[in-house]
Amino acid sequence: MERIIKPDVVSLHDFFGAKGANINYINSKFPLLKVVVRGSAIKLVGTEEQMDAYELKLGEIVNYFSRYGHLSPKIIDSLTDESPLKAKAKTKSDDESSSTKIDKQTIEGLIVFGNNGVPVKACTPAQKQLVKDFENDDMIFAIGPAGSGKTYTAIALAVRALKNREVKKIILTRPAVEAGEKLGFLPGDMKDKLDPYLQPLYDALGDMMPRSKLNEYIDEGIVQIAPLAYMRGRTLDNAVVILDEAQNTTKEQLKMFLTRMGRNAKFLITGDMTQVDLPPSQKSGLEFAIKHLDKIKGISVIHFEARDIMRHPIVSKIVKAYEEE
Repeated sequence: MERIIKPDVVSLHDFFGAKGANINYINSKFPLLKVVVRGSAIKLVGTEEQMDAYELKLGEIVNYFSRYGHLSPKIIDSLTDESPLKAKAKTKSDDESSSTKIDKQTIEGLIVFGNNGVPVKACTPAQKQLVKDFENDDMIFAIGPAGSGKTYTAIALAVRALKNREVKKIILTRPAVEAGEKLGFLPGDMKDKLDPYLQPLYDALGDMMPRSKLNEYIDEGIVQIAPLAYMRGRTLDNAVVILDEAQNTTKEQLKMFLTRMGRNAKFLITGDMTQVDLPPSQKSGLEFAIKHLDKIKGISVIHFEARDIMRHPIVSKIVKAYEEE
């Protein structure tokens, strides 16, 4: 008998592994079953019982990969250590126990696995609070100094939500505030002029998914990176939406952005009130928002501090010196 199955994963290439290393290792666990991989399809030839066992185990591995975005021989061993022919007899509670066992083996504070299986973690109290609030609230303000991991943690949460299919897209935006150079005098077309403002967002995403996959997602509109002005008139549904450098928005701009929120959306707003680049005649809209919106149910405000800074140790000392002044 034979059967064709197709793993339901966001990135089949990452799931199969380099040169098919992951899928070949999985297949080696079933020596009595003939397995042929062609494109996105897996052809099984064997008994009904053998094929059921393979499909059940593959489903467990797919669930793990969809949640954490990473596979390794050790993980595959953990998920297939039970005799595959006994797997059919497992109950739902057994599956939950197995999942708990795997969870305990993951790194504390893990959000998602980035490129080459590098874990992206919430390490500081504020970063962990951001992860917690992301589960409970739909709009989160993360306020604090540069280097404290506000935006990086927010993007990691967005990537995890996309991999888990909790949302359909990630939208990253920031205001293109002119600092020193006028946009009109910068070389290139509009994209070339704006990319320097958006580069930190590209960099963070590039740590969490292969560049080829990121480019593919951008081409397909699954990942969108655009200046704040491009948000006007849109309703943002089924997405994690991150506004970075929100301290450089006016009250009207930030209101425009916050009211773009659609169904099944998570909004994360990050900013540093000590780095406002607006003209002296304009007040930051972020200051108004964190004073008046934090009491609304579903909105939380997290204040990052110098102790949350993950850059060179001297950076936190610099921040403290400026805070004292």
